[in-house]
Amino acid sequence: MKNVEIKEFHQARWNEPIVMELSVPGERGVLLPTLEKEIEEEAGSVDFSAIARKSPLNLPEINQPRLVRHYSRVTQEMMGSDNTLGISQGTCTLKYNPKVQEHMALDKRIADVHPLQGVSTMQGILEIYYKTDRMMRELAGMDKFSFLPTGGGQAIYVNAQIVKKYHESVGNTHKTEIVTTLHSHPVDASASSTLGYKIITLMPDPVTGLPNWDEYKAALSDKTAAIFITNPEDTGIFNDRIDEFVKAAHEVDAVCVYDQANANALLGVARAGEAGFDLMHFNLHKTFSAPHGSDGPGCGAIGCKEKFAAFVPKPTVEKDGDMYYLDYDREDSVGYVKFYMGNAQAVLKAYMWCMSLGIDGLRQVAVTSVLNNQYMLKEILEKVPGVKLYFDDGRRRMEQTRLSFEPLMEETGCGAVDVNHRLIDYGISELWMSHHPFTVPEPFTPEPCESYNKYDLDYYVEVLRRIAVECKEDPETVKTAPHKAARHAPVAVPETSSEEDFKKLATTWRAYKKRF
Repeated sequence: MKNVEIKEFHQARWNEPIVMELSVPGERGVLLPTLEKEIEEEAGSVDFSAIARKSPLNLPEINQPRLVRHYSRVTQEMMGSDNTLGISQGTCTLKYNPKVQEHMALDKRIADVHPLQGVSTMQGILEIYYKTDRMMRELAGMDKFSFLPTGGGQAIYVNAQIVKKYHESVGNTHKTEIVTTLHSHPVDASASSTLGYKIITLMPDPVTGLPNWDEYKAALSDKTAAIFITNPEDTGIFNDRIDEFVKAAHEVDAVCVYDQANANALLGVARAGEAGFDLMHFNLHKTFSAPHGSDGPGCGAIGCKEKFAAFVPKPTVEKDGDMYYLDYDREDSVGYVKFYMGNAQAVLKAYMWCMSLGIDGLRQVAVTSVLNNQYMLKEILEKVPGVKLYFDDGRRRMEQTRLSFEPLMEETGCGAVDVNHRLIDYGISELWMSHHPFTVPEPFTPEPCESYNKYDLDYYVEVLRRIAVECKEDPETVKTAPHKAARHAPVAVPETSSEEDFKKLATTWRAYKKRF
């Protein structure tokens, strides 16, 4: 390997208290003016007693300079994709988020639109929804899209609701089972289970890493309501017999649902509809460049074939002549899954990204992400000691690869968690390890996507190589990492912990105050 210069990294560490602890009674950041007499006279007498709070809102009382210093310090302690390599975050597709999209999302013509204003005054954002729907249909081979779910997990749950609603509509009361695979996203099983389905999970073939065909056929029956499959699976392996899996499921009248959160390798290359799937979803906050944030700024866009279009959440965006409108009159819909229109900014950003790239550019995204992953995988296996590739039957990985530090752990006592923490000292966000259960020992799953160039990939591999050498020569430094980060090493809470130990896990100020 040619010499790669590792940059000196040291993150700010302020030990900054949370904003509630900075509160000083009576202090204010902004003083609101008194109501002008002319406005009061124009408004007339308004009785707010019916909607007034019974107790004061518990907000921090803090002056403006201290508030600015607080949030400036907090931002210095972040390790987002704008100030570090996001290669580590497999299945998350942490790509660059074009700043022109961020500026447009803050434009008052978007940000100030109220979902309850008249549709004649919000034609712009409705047109964006409508046209994004058409673009997603083209990319997925589907007939209808909804952008109401605000994350992949919610999208999968909504698709499970559609499965249930469909079978109820045709009297299939005997459809009680869902078939999925171990290396599909765990929410494929958990969301379906929440609706009362029995889950049948197929184990990976020890050679290929994919579900065994004979076992899959045996799992299908007249009771099968649906199959939920992630493809490529979280190992990065693409099931090239997926159309056969779909056909077999349809033969027992099961609905076929494609968890296409891992879609970055397939844009403009393969479409869910052409494999025969009935339902699917994209993550706009991953594949389509909106920032990754799940239930925050995210959007799990669900697509369906015409047969299932009546069941999608409401409202949908439709067009009558030259006028776009929100259709709430959908009696067969699964109903409301999010207030109003979901996360409009995520839809806007995906629309802008697709429009800027065009279909050829979107295909280039897929080609580049696969090329980056092929190159990085080769470099890691050749140059980073202690790494193993499971399911290595010669099949190429797609946009990511699940690797194992099992040999490193056996030789040095340092494993994926230790490497994870040490990466931070080199200015790289932590490894994405794996969804439980850890069928691949000491797992880590890098995903370079299309945003990173060869220098970035070489830098990442060199950091991994150095840490692997440190594990052998100076394991104590690795095990006590991170040393240059905003936070110290996290405190692990043992599975045998008492109730008292779990007080450490208070995640909100209100919960903390209740416990302490």
